[in-house]
Amino acid sequence: MSIGIYVCLTNECRPWKGRLDMRVTKAQAEQNRAHIVATAARLFRERGYDGVGVAELMAAAGFTHGGFYKHFRSKADLMAEASASGLSQIAARAEGLGPAEFVESYVSREHRDGRGDGCTIAALSGDAARQPADIKGEFAAGIEQLLTVLQAPSDTPGGADRRVDRTTLIDMLAHSVGAVMLSRACPDDSPLADEILDVCRERLLASAAHDSSEQPAARSPEA
Repeated sequence: MSIGIYVCLTNECRPWKGRLDMRVTKAQAEQNRAHIVATAARLFRERGYDGVGVAELMAAAGFTHGGFYKHFRSKADLMAEASASGLSQIAARAEGLGPAEFVESYVSREHRDGRGDGCTIAALSGDAARQPADIKGEFAAGIEQLLTVLQAPSDTPGGADRRVDRTTLIDMLAHSVGAVMLSRACPDDSPLADEILDVCRERLLASAAHDSSEQPAARSPEA
């Protein structure tokens, strides 16, 4: 259904159909919703699901508290959508990375200290374990997506010739996530926080190198 809007041109008023205005308004609403989701994903990673309320979250996104329910039925709905968004982001960042490259980037001080921009799995897995099934479902889907991306041939030299098996990837991801979580649990200036990252990263890289050396080389077309 269109809405007739009258605008005056020179000395006469002519009817003008306001469908374009309605489309722009809808597009703006979608942009606002996406901005709220992105803001929530960052704040949840920084503080946990219970560490930020709806009013503070909306203020951080630049909106009033009352506008929240125009976009979401509840905070739980936003938590699920923000989790899905964050999990998709880490999978996108991992595209084209080999196991060693992923470990170097993930098990690092930069990632540990950049909680708000980091991985949703490392930031919120502990919280997700106590949440309803729909949020756990988003985590299961996001982890599966990440494993699928990591199992694809990497862009590194020789990467197209090798695929890492699922068991190895699950082990690598679990150790990487655990290393970041343990490191964050220590005081920021604690020597142990850095030691955990250093030891785990070294072991993971050694394991990745060993697994790579054991894989058979790709057969040539003439073989």
